[in-house]
Amino acid sequence: MTDKNTVKIKLVKSVAGTKESHRATVRGLGLRKLNSESTLEDTPAVRGMINKVSYLVKVL
Repeated sequence: MTDKNTVKIKLVKSVAGTKESHRATVRGLGLRKLNSESTLEDTPAVRGMINKVSYLVKVL
């Protein structure tokens, strides 16, 4: 097996009051509640999702 690059993200700001598309993006990243963390494969698609909601998440 080859080692895949991963990125770990954490939801640091509430999605309340944000656009519906941004809420859907946060859910797509596997984040639910505040301070929840998710480890995902580092792909261009995931990086784009992180950039879209960069004001809500933190890359660990």
